[in-house]
Amino acid sequence: MSAPHEIPDESLPPLDRLRQIMHILRAPGGCSWDAEQTHESLVPHLIEESYEVAEAIRKGDRDEIVDELGDLLLQPVFHAEIAAESGAFDLDDVASAICEKLIRRHPHVFGDGDADNPDAVLKQWDEIKKTEKSDDENAVAEPFLKKSNEGMPALMASQKMQRKVAKIGFDWPDAKSVLEKLDEELDEMREALDEDDRDHLADEIGDVLFVTVNLARKCGFDAETLMAAANAKFVRRFQGVERVLVDQGKAVEDSTLGEMEAAWQEVKRIEQEG
Repeated sequence: MSAPHEIPDESLPPLDRLRQIMHILRAPGGCSWDAEQTHESLVPHLIEESYEVAEAIRKGDRDEIVDELGDLLLQPVFHAEIAAESGAFDLDDVASAICEKLIRRHPHVFGDGDADNPDAVLKQWDEIKKTEKSDDENAVAEPFLKKSNEGMPALMASQKMQRKVAKIGFDWPDAKSVLEKLDEELDEMREALDEDDRDHLADEIGDVLFVTVNLARKCGFDAETLMAAANAKFVRRFQGVERVLVDQGKAVEDSTLGEMEAAWQEVKRIEQEG
């Protein structure tokens, strides 16, 4: 068994201390799990940590937010350490790149640009982004909507695409018109259900979901947040169903649909009465 490594001094700036710890974990004699990780193997962890930060923020728990942000912060430090081993880049390169991007895309703060409200800032950001791409000699002309934002949660990707095309006028005039479209899609879904054609039905259900995301966006809501809240509400209410049934001497596994539905309605009534 090798001798333990010296723990980096607490007097170091926290980020520098974190970088040193990560370096020790990846180095010979460090941690075998950390040492075998690659950019690719860490992708699921990066996504998972991002979701956990989002959930902590929704809960509003200060300590949990700090803890989860720490887990998320580890990811770029981890990736930078892996890249530094081959000389590809390091954390300073990453930090320098985002510093320059922020300065470049905020001319109203660091230059003589003019953007006095959030909408103007976003419009300016997009315009600068396009200019950056057009200045690239190797860049090729791209479609306005070039991808479906692979890698994002589907609801989030859908909303992002819809926001983008809305900027050039490809949008419904108001939420009511989206609701009318949703009614149309629901009718088509019912027809597909009657046809007993699974492929057609799947396609129509997807359309219903897509338009529902558009309705949320048009009403000023974030679809992913709404879905997370709906999931949490379902868990809360189903746990209430379990409690109601336990009080009746029953387990959910042994209860009928009618009994569970009655318990569900009881839980809803209690919630509404507050």
